[in-house]
Amino acid sequence: MRDLEVHNLFKVAWAIRGLLYKIVFGQFSMPSYIGPPIFLFRSRRMYVGKRVRIFPNLRAECHGIGRLFIHDNVAIGQGLHVTCMGDLHIGESTLITGYVSITDIEHEYESIGVPVLDQITTWKKTEIGKNCFIGMGARIQAGTILGDGCIVGANSVVRGKFPDFCVIVGSPARIVKRYDPVSAQWQRC
Repeated sequence: MRDLEVHNLFKVAWAIRGLLYKIVFGQFSMPSYIGPPIFLFRSRRMYVGKRVRIFPNLRAECHGIGRLFIHDNVAIGQGLHVTCMGDLHIGESTLITGYVSITDIEHEYESIGVPVLDQITTWKKTEIGKNCFIGMGARIQAGTILGDGCIVGANSVVRGKFPDFCVIVGSPARIVKRYDPVSAQWQRC
């Protein structure tokens, strides 16, 4: 009986947080869940679809005109850090494991007499397609476009444009496999 009571308390807390998030976010569709603690900067520019599950320690920041779109049925592990200055999309049915960072922002560094923190920031379109898998500790850098069905290996540092249905690993990341629709098999590159 005790387990049922705890489970019901959890559901009540989840529902209350969901109602709060509907006020805090630009859009927060139910049933979705974000586990506390969270850090949000300009959360009214964040749009969360239905059936989104985000584990604790989310840090999400929208700078300037930036907007973050997390589409339906996305699952995100603990410790995601996402920052944007433009429109950053995480496609539906994508799985992002723990301690991943995603950004569309770059810090300038060329002026050696000026601290990096004081130099301008720029942004490049960054997008994660539908039904992608992002492995533990991966870094998705500014200017990365992942096609639908891409698999990113753990601890990969990803920058660039990648077509649908490919496996991307390494630092810097590169394609190691692609899905061939003719043979209906994954092929090594």
